[in-house]
Amino acid sequence: MTDVLDRIKQQVEENPVIIYMKGTPQFPMCGFSSRAAEALKQVGEEFAYVNVLADPEIFENLPRFANWPTFPQIYIDGELIGGSDIVLELLEKGELEPMIKEAIAKKKAAS
Repeated sequence: MTDVLDRIKQQVEENPVIIYMKGTPQFPMCGFSSRAAEALKQVGEEFAYVNVLADPEIFENLPRFANWPTFPQIYIDGELIGGSDIVLELLEKGELEPMIKEAIAKKKAAS
């Protein structure tokens, strides 16, 4: 289990924005994942994704990583933001875009 948690930690730290979802942004496999990916796409910046259905280890262990039981899970700047409802709320309030742009700028400045 430690190996998969280390892998998740590395993915979260290496990508300014990452979504763990059922399916892919192009072919989501559930409504929540679809809505969350669409919200991220609306910002217009690239983001990483992991299809948890294609990686059973991550599917089983991700809920333990941040103590969040459901999918999708969206991480921005290394922190769990939440699931689809929270991301949609942030998008509606106009807070998602600045969060993402700041995380991407911070990552670029560090490299």
